[in-house]
Amino acid sequence: MDLIKVAEQAFLVENNHPSFKAGDTVTVAYRIKEGNKERIQEFRGDVIKISGHQGNKRFTVRKMSGNIGVERIFPMDSPFIDKITVNKFGKVRRAKLYYLRDLTGKKAKIKERRV
Repeated sequence: MDLIKVAEQAFLVENNHPSFKAGDTVTVAYRIKEGNKERIQEFRGDVIKISGHQGNKRFTVRKMSGNIGVERIFPMDSPFIDKITVNKFGKVRRAKLYYLRDLTGKKAKIKERRV
């Protein structure tokens, strides 16, 4: 077991992402490869949850595209993440915001936390 942990730590890539938690609005600049071209696509939405631990952390971002909710899961240590920008800090009382999936319009709005 210890050999596995040593190997994981050897290949661990340190990314300097800002600290954020559930309820925050973030913009994730993600590198996408299409054939031989590479471009950066920004995905802006609310962080629904952060799961995993240490090197296996991942976070789910939800945005509304028209009337349809779109969720995307990003690994925290992915080499394809160019940068993460925190746009707003949300004021929530839960770690997992699954209840936002059922809400639409103004009810789905998250209050802003003053920093």
